[in-house]
Amino acid sequence: MPLKALVKQFRRRVFGLSEEAVNFQQRGFRGAPAFLRNRLENAGGAFLAGYHLALESGSPEELGSNLAVVELERRGFAFEGAAMGLALLDFLTPWRRDRISKFLRGAGDAHAYMVHVGVGWVWARLPFGFPRGQNKLDPLLGWLAFDGWGFHEGFFHWPKYIGGQPPPGKLSGYERRVFDQGLGRSFWFVNGGNLELITQTISNFSADRRPDLWSGIGLAATYAGIVSESLLGELRENAGEFQPQLAQGAAFAAKARQRAGNLSDYTSLATKTLCGFTAAEAARLTDAALENLPAGSDMPAYEIWRRRIQNHFAPNQQLQGA
Repeated sequence: MPLKALVKQFRRRVFGLSEEAVNFQQRGFRGAPAFLRNRLENAGGAFLAGYHLALESGSPEELGSNLAVVELERRGFAFEGAAMGLALLDFLTPWRRDRISKFLRGAGDAHAYMVHVGVGWVWARLPFGFPRGQNKLDPLLGWLAFDGWGFHEGFFHWPKYIGGQPPPGKLSGYERRVFDQGLGRSFWFVNGGNLELITQTISNFSADRRPDLWSGIGLAATYAGIVSESLLGELRENAGEFQPQLAQGAAFAAKARQRAGNLSDYTSLATKTLCGFTAAEAARLTDAALENLPAGSDMPAYEIWRRRIQNHFAPNQQLQGA
């Protein structure tokens, strides 16, 4: 067997993940009706497929071609998984830590949101040296790696966090805020899109953490879905004072899909209900909010960006610093 084939086989055998990793019954998730459980498990399956393709691909170009055959609506999850695989290989080969960078300059560019999130899965599993890794990411979207860290922790260790426990001690300052956005995303999966369970889970957290958790819920409900218009309306009502954050998360999801070219009818249904806009309009709002971001501010540009979007949905309650 050629050496390259042996290397690929070794990577898959040593670092591969079982399909049970995304099985709802195995994870102990609750609340999902059959159709939503199937959709969310399929999203997890696409993630695993992308992860294993990254371990087995010989180059970013080959990986991009292999990912292009994944069904369009689920392709973003495959790119997220691929990013985890590439980030893991970068960590394991300090003499060659350019896979993520090359991927983002090529096929990964359209899926930059999901690629940065996928990097955070490796940070969650190998939480040392991540500041050095952050320096190699996009200054704005690089914050999404902390979102990925939060999602990973909530997805794999949800009993540890569902009662309102704090983020990992290795995180500080604004990192903890973005971690909570990802943690909120995970609660959409953990609670199977069940609005009562989601609302109860978020109520377990201190008031200062709830805005970021609701932002994550909006992102997951829009990107991963899939629920009815009436349930989306109930979700908006349940968010109460955090509707601007819920809408901002939905707008982020629309932008991620619009950039990747995988918008769906459901994306627009979700943004119309949660934002009052079509998906394309919500994506344009996120672009407009990027204009003239201040340099040298004490507040991270990523947070200023989020607050500008949130302010659009709460014009009479302007958030300081936006």
